[in-house]
Amino acid sequence: MSHDILSDVLRSVRLRGALYYYVSGSRNWAAEAPASREIAAAVMPDSEHVMEYHVVVRGSCWGAVVGEPPVRVDPGDVILFPHGDAHVVSSAPGMRAPTGVDGYFERRHEQLPFTLHLDAAEVRVGMPDSELCDTNLVCGFLGCDLRPFNPLIEALPRLMHLRANDGQDWMRQFMLQAVSESKHKRPGGEAMLERVSEMMFIDAVRRYVASMPENSRGWLAGLRDRFVGRALALMHDDPGFAWTVDELGRRVGLSRSALHERFAELVGQPPMQYLANWRIQAGATLLRNTTATVATVAQDVGYESGAAFTRAFKRLVGKSPALWRQQTERERRPSTL
Repeated sequence: MSHDILSDVLRSVRLRGALYYYVSGSRNWAAEAPASREIAAAVMPDSEHVMEYHVVVRGSCWGAVVGEPPVRVDPGDVILFPHGDAHVVSSAPGMRAPTGVDGYFERRHEQLPFTLHLDAAEVRVGMPDSELCDTNLVCGFLGCDLRPFNPLIEALPRLMHLRANDGQDWMRQFMLQAVSESKHKRPGGEAMLERVSEMMFIDAVRRYVASMPENSRGWLAGLRDRFVGRALALMHDDPGFAWTVDELGRRVGLSRSALHERFAELVGQPPMQYLANWRIQAGATLLRNTTATVATVAQDVGYESGAAFTRAFKRLVGKSPALWRQQTERERRPSTL
C-alpha cells in the first residue's frame, strides 16, 4: 500500500498559507512576534492554529523562540515555529525588541506583502551601532485546524530550521519570485504566495522526518516504521472498515500484542484509540465538504448509527456534528462588512 498519510492529514486539517511581510534590516535590528494565538484573528481569521515562518533571501540573522537559544539563519534558510510560539529574529543573538499586536490588525487590508524596514532605532536591547547588518527576510503564516484531530502539529518541534545547504536554496528563489509577483499586482500573485508557503511547510516536514534519529517517538516516527506505518495506512485508507488489532496485526505481519505495544510506544496511543480519533476527523471532513446526513457520514467512517457517531464526535469536539457543521458553514460565508 502506498497511501500518503501525511498528505491525507494535511488535506483534512486544511493547511493553507499566506505571506505578509517583506522585511529589511540594517545596522542592528530585531523583530519580535507575539504568540500566534494573539494575532490569529488578524493574519488568518479562518484558521484555528497559526504558524509563522521566515525565509532569509539576503544576508543572515538569528532566530529563536523567546527564552530559548537562538540559531543562525543564512541565505536560503527557513525557520518555522510550528506551535505558534512568541519568537525573535535579529541581527545578533540575544537581542530583543518591543512587541505588540495592534499593527497586525491595522494593516490586514493592505496590499500584500507588507514592507517593513528595521534598524537600530527600533531595538530596545541591542548591540553597538558599529556592527552593521543588511538582511532581507520574507515572513509569512501557515494556518490549519487542530480539531477534531491533528496528530501532526504535536509531533513537530517548537522551532524547525531548514538549511539551504541541504538543498533548499530553491526556496529563496521561489520567495523572491512570489514577492515580485505580488508587488507588481499581477493576477494570481497572492495565490502564488499561499501555494509557496504550503510547499515550504510540506517539504520542511518531510525533511524533518528524514532527519529524525532511529529511536525517535511520536506520530511522525510511526509513519516511517515498517509495521506501524502500514497499520496507519490501512486505517487511513478505509476508516469505515471494522478494524480490530487482530486484523491489523494480520495485515502487517505482527501479532496482536506486538502491534499494540509497538504502535502505542511510537504513536503515543493504542491503535483503536487512534482509529477512533481519525474516524471523527474523517467525519468532520465529510460534514464540511459534503451535504451528506449525519447518519450517512457515521456509516461511512465506521459507526453503526448516527447516535453513536454523535456521542463520539461530541466527546472529542465538544459539540454535536450538526452544530459543528452549522458553525463551519457560517465561518465560510464571506463577510458583508
